[in-house]
Amino acid sequence: MKAFFIFGAMQTLENSKGIRTWSEDDRPREKLMEKGCTVLSDAELLAILLGSGSRDLSAVSLAREILASVSNNLVELGKLGRSDLSRFRGMGDAKSASVMAAMELGRRRRSVEARQYPKLTSSREAYEYFLQNMGDLPHEEFWAMYLNRANRIVSLRKMSEGGMSSTVADPKKIYSKALDDKAAAVIVAHNHPSGNLSPSTEDKKLTVKLRKAGHVLECPLLDHLIITDRGYYSFADEGMLDTE
Repeated sequence: MKAFFIFGAMQTLENSKGIRTWSEDDRPREKLMEKGCTVLSDAELLAILLGSGSRDLSAVSLAREILASVSNNLVELGKLGRSDLSRFRGMGDAKSASVMAAMELGRRRRSVEARQYPKLTSSREAYEYFLQNMGDLPHEEFWAMYLNRANRIVSLRKMSEGGMSSTVADPKKIYSKALDDKAAAVIVAHNHPSGNLSPSTEDKKLTVKLRKAGHVLECPLLDHLIITDRGYYSFADEGMLDTE
């Protein structure tokens, strides 16, 4: 009986020590620091929030149990309140609060992203965003707009600045920034201070280079706009992205 008691006490102590006593492969916090967040499973990320498990379960096992209760659906996890989480053994107020706070931060982030990164549905909308930066300039500038898979704006960058009649744009630089921003698509634009909306021969050649680069990198060029304060020219609307 005494030996059984000692063994049980040791087992309880081992389970209560948390992440630091696990094998190297089972340490989600260390795994995150070494390899980054993206390689961790949902259960491992949740385990980091929990910090420790229960008397009988590791933090990862407890996280898996909680996720299983919502069919591994993170949206449903975000709907769980204090009373829902407290049903799981080992989930006290502190752990429940950590999970609820993380879910709320995720909701707020999505809300901010929706406001900051509007979804584009037409060349007119892209023109309006470029016009804010290029409409009244006395010289030419070349800008690139980077989009995610939902056609929401990720970033808007000035690529080059030139004289009154021309500017130089480097396809390598444009797509290097696309990779930096993890963009799924690109829209480029440059202004014509003269007000002329007709694309030049150089504009057409550059568009072909960008279209080919986008095809190779699987980050398509959706449009090339010529911007003036009185209107715009869209290579996509004119069917110019399909021509050599």
